[in-house]
Amino acid sequence: MEEEQSRGSATSFEDQEILRGAGGMSWPRKKLELLAADEPYSFVGGPFGSKLTSRDYSDQGIPVIRGSNLNNGRFLDMNEFVYVSDSKVRKDLSGNLAKPGDLVFTQRGTLGQVAIIPKEGISDRYVVSQSQMKLTVDDTKADQFFLYYYFSSREVIDRITNFTSSSGVPHINLTVLRNFEIPVPPLEIQKSIASILSAYDDLIENNRRRIQLLEQAARLLYKEWFVHLRFPGHEHVRVMDGVPEGWKRVQVKDVLEKLNRPKKIKQSEYLPEGPIPCVDQSRDFIGGYTYDEDAVIDIGRSVIVFGDHTRILKYVDFPFACGADGTQLIISNDPAVSQEFLYFALDAIDLTNYFYARHFKFLKDQFIPRPNEAILSQFTDIVRPTLNQIKLLRAHCERLAKARDMLLPRLMNEEIVV
Repeated sequence: MEEEQSRGSATSFEDQEILRGAGGMSWPRKKLELLAADEPYSFVGGPFGSKLTSRDYSDQGIPVIRGSNLNNGRFLDMNEFVYVSDSKVRKDLSGNLAKPGDLVFTQRGTLGQVAIIPKEGISDRYVVSQSQMKLTVDDTKADQFFLYYYFSSREVIDRITNFTSSSGVPHINLTVLRNFEIPVPPLEIQKSIASILSAYDDLIENNRRRIQLLEQAARLLYKEWFVHLRFPGHEHVRVMDGVPEGWKRVQVKDVLEKLNRPKKIKQSEYLPEGPIPCVDQSRDFIGGYTYDEDAVIDIGRSVIVFGDHTRILKYVDFPFACGADGTQLIISNDPAVSQEFLYFALDAIDLTNYFYARHFKFLKDQFIPRPNEAILSQFTDIVRPTLNQIKLLRAHCERLAKARDMLLPRLMNEEIVV
């Protein structure tokens, strides 16, 4: 952690030393389509109509890029792919393929999302879904990382949303993106800008990997103690019907305390920054921010946030506002059952067989172990520092992201010379 913080500080200091003065030149502006590679289907949208539907999805084949793969930073999220067969691609989808290095843009839904298909992905071919568009960049004219950062800026996202169709699901079309004019500095400047901004994202992604490893270690400990029943002293404890002596199996609903919560914040009301973080059921730990103090949840202890649709669990140990879309707030009614233990007990429950549904009602009917207080206390003492370290790493990521986002428009608007 200390090493990463020092690296982050060094990056910021070097940026300030290297990037001095205001830009005196004006970069030429070009339509985005002029930066596409000179090859067939270099700038295309997803398939039309019935060429690709959910009935075509399978468990193996060519990965399909959907909106859920575009919400985790510079690169596509390589999890939660669906697939289509090679024969289906050859028959109907050969003009909707993307490859590593391509840029993918959201066409409908959450506009403003953009990501790069990583070189070290799971395939050398991907199918673009109906809700996405892809661009193969001519690397003699533009750097894909520069374009990624340009289209990630708040100013450009706002420009894109101004083209949104006012009816139905928010969307733009391929013609809008093709004709979207952007500043195009010399290629070496593009690469320099991308390199500076990437330094922040490298630190963020390193922290995220550390968070994943810490979470995985705590999950494995829970599984070892409470699923495989290899807890400290297990050799001397009798097990009857799968339950160690002195333990119980209890339904989730029997350990929940009702929490009277204040108002919720709609996603449309989220702000890009503010004093109060909004926690919802999305994959991002924090969905946005608000100034609405009437929405603050601060009960003096941690709260578990459960996504009724997404099944995502979040352990939140700071004051926050609750997102309005399908979030449930969970706290233990048993003083011996810590929030830390309850979080990992709920995390170990598999609700995938219920598909799309209001999952909270199914969660409440599940059973979890209720160990004796000595084992509960030992587990809590071990995982609490882990969760605190995760909290520090997330805070570090947030500071790095804010620094990057402050620097990005200054670089793109030529306020800083590279």
